Amino acid sequence: MINQPQRKRLSAPRGNGLTAVFVRQKKAPGRYGDGNGLYLVVDPSGASRWVLRVMYEGRRRDVGLGGASTVTLAEARDKAHELRKLAKSGQDPVAARRALRDGVPKFEDCSRTVHKARKATWRNGKHQAQWIKTLELYAFPTIGQLAMNRIGTAEVLKLLLPIWSTKPETARRVLQRVSTIIDYGTAAGMRSGENPCRLAILGLPKHTDEAEHFAALPYAEVPGFVVKLRNSNAAEITKLAFEFLVLNASRSGEVRLAPKSEIDFDRALWTIPGERMKGGREHVVPLSPRALEIARAATALFPESSLLFPSPTNPEKPLSDMALTELLRRLEIDATAHGFRSSFRDWCSEETSFPSEVAEMALAHTIKSKVEAAYRRGKLLEKRCRLMDAWSKFVLSDPGESSEIA
Repeated sequence: MINQPQRKRLSAPRGNGLTAVFVRQKKAPGRYGDGNGLYLVVDPSGASRWVLRVMYEGRRRDVGLGGASTVTLAEARDKAHELRKLAKSGQDPVAARRALRDGVPKFEDCSRTVHKARKATWRNGKHQAQWIKTLELYAFPTIGQLAMNRIGTAEVLKLLLPIWSTKPETARRVLQRVSTIIDYGTAAGMRSGENPCRLAILGLPKHTDEAEHFAALPYAEVPGFVVKLRNSNAAEITKLAFEFLVLNASRSGEVRLAPKSEIDFDRALWTIPGERMKGGREHVVPLSPRALEIARAATALFPESSLLFPSPTNPEKPLSDMALTELLRRLEIDATAHGFRSSFRDWCSEETSFPSEVAEMALAHTIKSKVEAAYRRGKLLEKRCRLMDAWSKFVLSDPGESSEIA
């Protein structure tokens, strides 16, 4: 005896599923399968509705698709097909259905919203224009009119592949900006699941040797990298050196060969003489609290060594460059130590309002004008102190948080 007729499952009227006539005429309570998890559910009252049964993260989810009086069989099948695709790509079908029902903004609309919100913090007018221009040229033609919750790895690959090998630097910036917008959409509840930009990288071909040598980690992933770095089983001095490199946006040789005498612990300054700099000029690095803490910890590890970051096996020799490279390989990070300078520079442009010249000075880039160079050396140290403190706070932030520096 069936006490709950609404749970009764009946076969479809024919092998290919339900028919429009069957849906319109069926009044007997029960659950009628159309195939692939789509059901017509008829309640005891005679009202009927569509339900999709789908698996997500190993669990069965029932997603309502609307009443059969307003949603036709064909429309229900289309909705079911889209939700199955979303579930297969790793998105929560219940959240996706809610977003589809409520209406989800298109990628282009979201991009302009993010651009409008952020451009007020960018003093460089050229950067303001370039940020949205790259999206207009390379992203909008492919995904601009797609709803935010419809953008997956395949769509990201489609927009990147034409420029990934021919315009690697542009492609990297486009990828970073698309990733930022998708992260915004996820935070705003427009979509769920992993950011497809991070998965798309796995499907992209390798760049040339020169591009690979300076491969950079997207700045949004740097906080997560630091967490992995600290939890790794590498030698403590190697981990300290790498974090020091990231916090100061320094070159590998500047860090590995640094003697302790270059650190002014009282003033929190690291003065690198010209003979150790690529540009041949002295460079003063303002140390953030964490960078200074690392310098003290490294000194305590090998108190007898004259080097700040000596080799863990021979304190009289500097840490090898291969030690940093091997650490990245073990952590499966597709970037180079030098690439973190690019991560820092992108962060400065994308997330802060610090003038471009402050970021360039922090990287010790060559300044052609001698008058301008002298002015910058005398005037920008205080600003660089604030910049490096802001970068340190971002690097040490929770990997799930975003950074917006006024």
